Amino acid sequence: ASEINVKIKMQNDNAKFKKRLYSWALRLIKFINKLPKNFVCGIIKKQLLRNNASILANYIEVNPASSKKDFINFFTHFLKSANESKIWLALPRDTNKRDQQELKWLMNELLEIVNINNIKYFYIKRKEKIFYF
Repeated sequence: ASEINVKIKMQNDNAKFKKRLYSWALRLIKFINKLPKNFVCGIIKKQLLRNNASILANYIEVNPASSKKDFINFFTHFLKSANESKIWLALPRDTNKRDQQELKWLMNELLEIVNINNIKYFYIKRKEKIFYF
């Protein structure tokens, strides 16, 4: 019974995290749409949108992965895209483009997302058994 409760809690936590990640992605898209229309911001917009899609897609693919190798592969790509997004968010922040308050929130939320999942990734890589969350 205890093992079932743990599994249910992990599934609930995973569902909450997916909603949190999706909410972050929607908010990022709204921010992207408000960036100025010029050559440099166009590149930043494209990169943020690509990474945003990659973060979501790879996280969604983590759980149904068919093997530990696939699981780790999707998780690795998820973390790489999230880490790359930090750079693309820092550029408009450091060049004073648009809403600094919103940029601060997006960056902080992304840092929390990455930190939460770095811990999970470390745990997964160290264990023989796949730890579904």
